[in-house]
Amino acid sequence: MDIDLVLVPVDGSDRSEQAAAYATAIAERYDAGLHLLFVLDERLRRDLDKGTVDAESVAQDHREFTRRVRERSHELGHDVTLDTSTATAFSQKRLLQNPGSVVLDVAEDIDAEFLVIPRAASSDDAVGRAALYVLEYASQPVLSV
Repeated sequence: MDIDLVLVPVDGSDRSEQAAAYATAIAERYDAGLHLLFVLDERLRRDLDKGTVDAESVAQDHREFTRRVRERSHELGHDVTLDTSTATAFSQKRLLQNPGSVVLDVAEDIDAEFLVIPRAASSDDAVGRAALYVLEYASQPVLSV
């Protein structure tokens, strides 16, 4: 299998951190890059738009998560190139946009060859809810953890 880029959608949860650890190991094994996709759920996006949540604090949380993933990778002796991006899981303008379609759209946009996705812990978990959709519709190999 030829893998140049592994995509892992994350939300800052412990499950996301575990999925990122698996994605890092896969990226290391195939000498591939790693891309963390921070998926913003509908409530967080709405709160950011209203100004009830500070965008800088969300950005800081994403930087801290990325730092932890990078640090853990180095502790395990992995030397993986790491990139990040952010996407909103839902849209009132695009009714077909959902967490799973967002993950697959980004995977296509960045030419990811492998996906690692955390499973849902609750019905409020946008990244986890994407897992079933991604497993069903992804053209790339997917590991669900």
